[in-house]
Amino acid sequence: MEKATVAIDTAAPIELGKYLKYEEYLLPICVALVILLDLVASAGSFVLAYWLRQGEPVFVVPVGKIFPADITDNFRPYFSVLIFIPFVRILLLRHYDLYRLRGEFSIIQDFINILKATTVGSLVITSIAFLYRGGVEFRDFSYSRLVFIYDWGLVFSALFLIRFFLRTAQTIYRRWSGNLIPTLVVGTGKNAEVCIGELLERPRLGYRVVGVLTADGEPQPKVFEGVPVLGSFRDLPALARQYAIREVLITDERISPDLIFQAIMKCGRKHRVDFRVVPNLFNCLPRKTGVEQVGSLPMIKLFEEPLRGPNRFLKRAMDLVLSVIAIVFGAPVWLAVMLLIKLDSRGPAIYAQERVGMDGRIFRAYKFRSMYHNSDESLHRQLMEKTIRGEAANQGTAEKPIYGKVKDDPRITRVGAFIRKYSLDELPQVLNVLKGEMSFVGPRPPIPYEVEHYEEWHRARFQVKPGITGLWQVSGRNRLNFEQMVKLDIYYIENWSLWLDIKILFKTVPVVLKGDAC
Repeated sequence: MEKATVAIDTAAPIELGKYLKYEEYLLPICVALVILLDLVASAGSFVLAYWLRQGEPVFVVPVGKIFPADITDNFRPYFSVLIFIPFVRILLLRHYDLYRLRGEFSIIQDFINILKATTVGSLVITSIAFLYRGGVEFRDFSYSRLVFIYDWGLVFSALFLIRFFLRTAQTIYRRWSGNLIPTLVVGTGKNAEVCIGELLERPRLGYRVVGVLTADGEPQPKVFEGVPVLGSFRDLPALARQYAIREVLITDERISPDLIFQAIMKCGRKHRVDFRVVPNLFNCLPRKTGVEQVGSLPMIKLFEEPLRGPNRFLKRAMDLVLSVIAIVFGAPVWLAVMLLIKLDSRGPAIYAQERVGMDGRIFRAYKFRSMYHNSDESLHRQLMEKTIRGEAANQGTAEKPIYGKVKDDPRITRVGAFIRKYSLDELPQVLNVLKGEMSFVGPRPPIPYEVEHYEEWHRARFQVKPGITGLWQVSGRNRLNFEQMVKLDIYYIENWSLWLDIKILFKTVPVVLKGDAC
């Protein structure tokens, strides 16, 4: 195997290698412990379900002794089913990828997968019980249906609690730089910058960026985005072995598939390395595609914008239901915010601002006032003009960029800063949703003077109703520049589904609670 052509500090790889070797031993132990807990939960839930339904003991303990205990006669038919239950549960949990402890995870996705695993498992267990019936001995026995219903609820709760505590511990451990996949990023362009920034800022994704590789023939800086540049792409096999790399993220689209294939072959000789190609910020085919054949020619049909017909009706129905819920249960919060605004500064608590909606129509969006009454908008107007044109409009730092927000804005009140931080100023937009001018999920509605500077392709954002939250809000928000925001909006429009809206709504909650929304 070829050696790296650059000088590399060997002390760091050795130390990192020892740490990773320790984690390689720790990971199987953790998985085994989780499996053991699942086995106990599976068997214990069924026994508890029987006790709740029948109201009688499962075991008979001889007087004066703790062991050996014997199974009661009434539980014997159920015991013949209990033998199969832990194996069925474990196999289905494994099938739904609930023993993966490396990489990104989602408690919401775990919840859904556990629901699927327990539901399918309960159907299998019920089928075994009523078809097998414990063999010849209990062929005339009739099982209680409620036992299996109780078992489903109990085992689902137990398995979810196990995953909840596991993921909480995993999140804390990752903040201490543990349980992270050693990763190399290939490329030094804008895609690499966004990719590295996301991975470094969010350790819960499960990646440790060890270093950066440049495309062959490029000048090599020593550091890129705070990460050391270890060499070029041709050095990948040697560096992967030296740093115990497990994943390679390729962000440079100039690297040919042949070179990637050769690197995969060379890296795979000693240990497995997973390769992922990061697309040019969603500049790729939408998911809504289909393969057709015209004569002997295969054709890829790009579907039209999916948010039409019945899909538009489904989205509107969800908006109406959520609007009513938000207004009814959010009324105390609204009153509290309005009172604070009135006590803090003069002017109306709620104001209406002109925004551009679907098909370029102007509407008045409602917001809680976060600025002093009749504030001058020239600062924001100038900033947005620069931001849309792609000029230097970063109001933050190189490490933590902020686009589209005026730095130390003198127009914002004390209460305004607080409600902006937690996105409380946008609560009245629920009224716009109720009126049909906005949706809960969609692109951010721009101000008319922003649209004056739009290019033609930017206007694709107006194909759907604007939203209170959206893909941009949960993917970095003001850390992303204007072009990246528009590409995210276009990706959302081309790949819309009701499930995507639900995921964005769930992801909005932690963003708002952390005060990461301003």
